[in-house]
Amino acid sequence: MDHEVSSSALGAVGAAGLSPLDLFLHASIVVKLVMVGLVLCSAGVWAIIAEKILLMRRVNREATEFEDRFWSGGSLDDLYESDGARPTHPMAAVFGAAMGEWRRSARIAGIDLARGGVRDRIDRAINITVSRENDRLGRRVIFLATIGPVAPFVGLFGTVWGIMHAFGSIAAMHNTNLSVVAPGISEALFATAIGLVTAIPAYVAYNVISNSLDKFADRMDAFGTEFAAILSRQSEERADETSSGKA
Repeated sequence: MDHEVSSSALGAVGAAGLSPLDLFLHASIVVKLVMVGLVLCSAGVWAIIAEKILLMRRVNREATEFEDRFWSGGSLDDLYESDGARPTHPMAAVFGAAMGEWRRSARIAGIDLARGGVRDRIDRAINITVSRENDRLGRRVIFLATIGPVAPFVGLFGTVWGIMHAFGSIAAMHNTNLSVVAPGISEALFATAIGLVTAIPAYVAYNVISNSLDKFADRMDAFGTEFAAILSRQSEERADETSSGKA
């Protein structure tokens, strides 16, 4: 047996083909399953990336438009009827939760809106809504956090299995010629390559999207705090007006 790398062996490797499709078709069934699984995960990763990018752009645009209307000096009751009663975006949901709680409290006969209980309920309504909206916006992001660290190891498993399969072929053929070794090794390494191609975008996207979600959560918290202060001030003004009327 010729154990040296010869030009004829190199020609045989070239004839076999090392394109991605050829590497997949000639891989063992286990390596094929690994590759298919990683490709499906990669498709899921890119679908989530596209969805979250479009979603964050939309909610930030809607939040800006809503804040413009909120700070324009118009009636809060009118804004509640148009946006807060049936909110279609997170910022309106925060406004609607706080305003709805304040209006329900105001309808209670003889209640002092300036007392701590009302403020506490408004704060809780804001916090619960912010948390719920964060969970909704962050749905499926955990998939990116999972695929990022796991995909390379899945690809490595395919590589190890492929190399074992290649060595088995070498032993069966009693030949270490490049035409025997190269295809199996290439198929095995291709699995690791797919794992890295899947993992890198997932890891980067998870950090970028998480940062965007954190910033938007801070934006909702800031708006909720400002709005709670406005409602507290209006409650105190109503209490003063009521006390003056009784006097």
